[in-house]
Amino acid sequence: MKFLLPVLIISFSISSTGTEETRRWGQIGHRTTGHIATQLLTEKAASEVDRVLNGSSLAEASTWMDEMRSYPDFRYMSPWHYVTLPPGETYETVEKAEGGDVIWAINKVVSELKGGGLSDEEEANNLRVLVHLVGDIHQPLHVGNGTDRGGNDARVTWFGDDSNLHRVWDSEMINSKQLSFTELSDFIDDELDAATIREWQSATVYDWAYESQALLDQVYEYPENGRLGYQYSFHNFATVELRLLQAGVRLAGVINEIYGE
Repeated sequence: MKFLLPVLIISFSISSTGTEETRRWGQIGHRTTGHIATQLLTEKAASEVDRVLNGSSLAEASTWMDEMRSYPDFRYMSPWHYVTLPPGETYETVEKAEGGDVIWAINKVVSELKGGGLSDEEEANNLRVLVHLVGDIHQPLHVGNGTDRGGNDARVTWFGDDSNLHRVWDSEMINSKQLSFTELSDFIDDELDAATIREWQSATVYDWAYESQALLDQVYEYPENGRLGYQYSFHNFATVELRLLQAGVRLAGVINEIYGE
């Protein structure tokens, strides 16, 4: 399938209804994942990424899918950002979404990138999709339980301001740290070792989703009044850091596999 860039400059917009309300990990989260992955690319893979993205970085590429959201020709990609796995369900047992989902889309673009034969634009956009969706699948609420649109309907306050649980996980916990994506990357990958990298990269895309699914009980553990702030962040930010780090490590593994060790 071809991904064609629009001629017009697209302004970023957020819909107030439906799944489109989410900004997915937010810019800092996605760019953190891309930056971590860049540090773990082989020399050959790094050279290929530079060629495919025409000098742009994985961090820059990571937000492309969100930047295309307001362009009608790209709306078919909206369901690719998430998958619904109710408690007790697996990807094999759940009814599949007609327009695809994050697992299906990752498998799709990886297969196409490995297969070759793409135009320069198709290859670049497939890589952009891959970078973004590997980030999305590691955000627990992108593997929703089917009850509240991945936390978008879970209304809470964040330090007194109206919000929802999905937004808290996508961006508000991260933004509250007031770090750039490079600073956040440096903090969370400080003690990464080779054995951990091998272990994480051996997991499949299905494993990534099941890890997110398993975190949902923790994600939904908050006061009945929905007032979230320091305590919620204290109990959960280490998980945010872990998922960003795992996403970056695994993204690097996939790209190295595609473009050569």
